[in-house]
Amino acid sequence: MPAVPGRATLALIGVNLALFAVVLATGRAASEVYQQSFMLTASLPFYGLTGVDGGAWWRLITSAFLHVQVLHIAFNMFALYVLGPPLERLVGQLRMVGIYLTTGLAGSVTVLWLGDPRIPTVGASGAVFGIFGAAIVLMRSRGYDISSLATVLGINLVITFAVPNISWQAHIGGLLVGLVLGAMLAYTPRRHRRLLHPVAFGALWLLLGLAAAGHALL
Repeated sequence: MPAVPGRATLALIGVNLALFAVVLATGRAASEVYQQSFMLTASLPFYGLTGVDGGAWWRLITSAFLHVQVLHIAFNMFALYVLGPPLERLVGQLRMVGIYLTTGLAGSVTVLWLGDPRIPTVGASGAVFGIFGAAIVLMRSRGYDISSLATVLGINLVITFAVPNISWQAHIGGLLVGLVLGAMLAYTPRRHRRLLHPVAFGALWLLLGLAAAGHALL
C-alpha cells in the first residue's frame, strides 16, 4: 500500500501539468517542445519532424503526457484524479506508475498501427482508459460494485466513437492492455507476485517495443 494514498497519481498529474505549462509558455501548438513530443508515425522532413518510424521512439511515451487544449487536459486530469487514488490503494505507487506508462505506450503503439500516419496524436487518454480497465478488473476481483465505473466507461466509449477527432485507437489500445494488467495483478498468486509482476510488465514492454519496431520495418 502507498504511504500517502494518491501520491503517484498526483505526481503523474504534476508531470502532465508541468509539460502543459511549458507548451503554453513556448508557443502552444507552435512550441518546439510540442512539435517534438506528439505522437507522429511517419516523418515529415519538410517540417523538420521525425516520426516514430524514423527513430523518434520517445514520442510513444511523451505523447501520453502532452496536451495543448485546456479542456483536453482538464478532462484527462480530472479522470486521473478520480480513478488513480483508488487503484493506487490496491496496487501501490510503483505499479500505478507502471500501469500509466504501459497503457499509455499501448495506446501509442495502437495509433502507430491503426491511426492515420499524417495526423499527430496527443493526450493521456490512452493511459486513462488503461487505468479504467485495470481498476474494473481489480475492483471486481475484490468484490467491489463496479456498475457505476462500468457505466462511466461505457459512456466514454460511446463518446470515443461518436465524436470526431478523438483517437479511438489510443483509447482501445490502452483499455485492452489495462484489462490485461488488471487481470495479471489481480489473479497472480500472492507468493509469486514479487517475481511475476515485474516479469509481466517487462514482457508487455518487450512486445509493445517489438510491435513498434516491426511497424518501422514495413
